[in-house]
Amino acid sequence: MDMDAFAAVHRDDWERLDELTSRRRLTGAEADELLQLYQRASTHLSVIRSVAPEGALSASLSMRLSRARTRFTGARSNFFEDLAGFFVYSLPAAFYRVRWLTVAVGVLFTAVAWLAGAWVVNTPGVLAAMGTDAELRRYVESDFVNYYSENPAASFAGMVWTNNAWIALQAVAFGVTGIWGPYILYQNAIGVGTAGGMMASFGQLDVFFTYILPHGFMELTAIFVAAAAGLQIFWALVSPGPRTRMTALAQEGRSLMTVALGLVVVLFISGLVEGFVTPSGLPAWLRIGIGAAVFAAYWAYTLILGKRACQAGYRGDLLARDAGEASVRAA
Repeated sequence: MDMDAFAAVHRDDWERLDELTSRRRLTGAEADELLQLYQRASTHLSVIRSVAPEGALSASLSMRLSRARTRFTGARSNFFEDLAGFFVYSLPAAFYRVRWLTVAVGVLFTAVAWLAGAWVVNTPGVLAAMGTDAELRRYVESDFVNYYSENPAASFAGMVWTNNAWIALQAVAFGVTGIWGPYILYQNAIGVGTAGGMMASFGQLDVFFTYILPHGFMELTAIFVAAAAGLQIFWALVSPGPRTRMTALAQEGRSLMTVALGLVVVLFISGLVEGFVTPSGLPAWLRIGIGAAVFAAYWAYTLILGKRACQAGYRGDLLARDAGEASVRAA
């Protein structure tokens, strides 16, 4: 068979197939025509492969058919559409669903940290147990501040980001235990509180807040969000409601792991603030103001976009077809 002659006879059909495949919208008649041309071109490909299966014409027609098949079977959205959907709908919806639990976790954390600080300041012997007077003065007068500037800003920001993202991921993933999240929170609250108490004992509480608040606003909030998401997964296991326990756990787990992915971005921003703003020579009010602005932006994103996304039916979960729900059927 003369391949050139065969291609010349059927080229109009193939080009029309390409044209219909590339159109954004098709009328009913055009959709029918696309299917007919696809079936016709499939027959042509079978003929060509029976003669020259590895030829250039076979490969070219196979590619045409692949594009057409994707067109009429329903292509998945492209990467950029999925990315936009994640940040505009899925992520804010997931943040919004744990907003009140996030606030409750933050209040408890603050209370524990404050009590720990008060214990250090007001209980005789606590400071002595934490180190010698020389060691404590070195920490208060130099080590606390130098921690934020002893490494290059970029590497320090990267180190903080990866460490905090790992902690947040653990808080969400192991939240199903009901123990891991509270344990992480308690450890951090005691650490922050005792450090603040030590600084207050030496009259350096203003320095403590100047260096903690710029990044701490968002960094600690991110950990609160992660712990809240983990606790919500745990509660789905304890009290699944009308769903089966495994269905509730799967749905909440998928939805709230979205939180863990989103917090990677949130903590990246927080890491930049900690690496570049906290140790900078900017006035204290401006450094704290930058941290407060990042914090306010997070809550605006959560409360405005998150509320809209939840009202539109988003929960942060996968689409039904991606989640493999039994109710989904092929068209």
